[in-house]
Amino acid sequence: MLLRIFGQMLRGLDHWFATEVLPHEGLLQRYLLRVWRNPSEVADLIQEVYVRVYERARDQRPQQAKAFLFATARNLMTDHLRRSRVVSIDTVQEVDGIEALVDEMSPERHLSARQDLGRLAQAFDSLSDKCRDVIWFRRVEGLSQRETADCMGLKEEAIESQLARGIRTLARAVFGAANETDSPSSKARIQYESER
Repeated sequence: MLLRIFGQMLRGLDHWFATEVLPHEGLLQRYLLRVWRNPSEVADLIQEVYVRVYERARDQRPQQAKAFLFATARNLMTDHLRRSRVVSIDTVQEVDGIEALVDEMSPERHLSARQDLGRLAQAFDSLSDKCRDVIWFRRVEGLSQRETADCMGLKEEAIESQLARGIRTLARAVFGAANETDSPSSKARIQYESER
């Protein structure tokens, strides 16, 4: 009896997956080909996304399958990027040695640039997942506001708000205290940047 009920649940899950998730495969593939740095990895990414969606749907089926599918893809790419950012100390030392040979900047400018980058990275990591993803899609991947909204399952106004909030946070981290970035000229620059 229990085995039959479990079998019916799986058939229901298979049907849901086939009718609610798989029809978006072409859209998912085009999206990944556009935003992922290595097109030869896209087929593997799609399979990983499907596994994650299917496993999650065993416990509870998402109300909006398409939005959940793209959110899962975004999270998977973020996981891959985070893992690729982990670098051994030996590699960092090798890169630093190469930079010393090539870099003609003064040591002071080099240190200042590293500190700025560190503050920017720290501020970026402090953003909410949603805000960080919006900035990533809009500024790094170059997606339009509408494309970002579609991928994340949000309204365009939410994308605009998250982008402005994130840029303000990043600007404060790089350019200094809040009173410097809250000046009328800084607010105009941030508004201009958020509209691009």
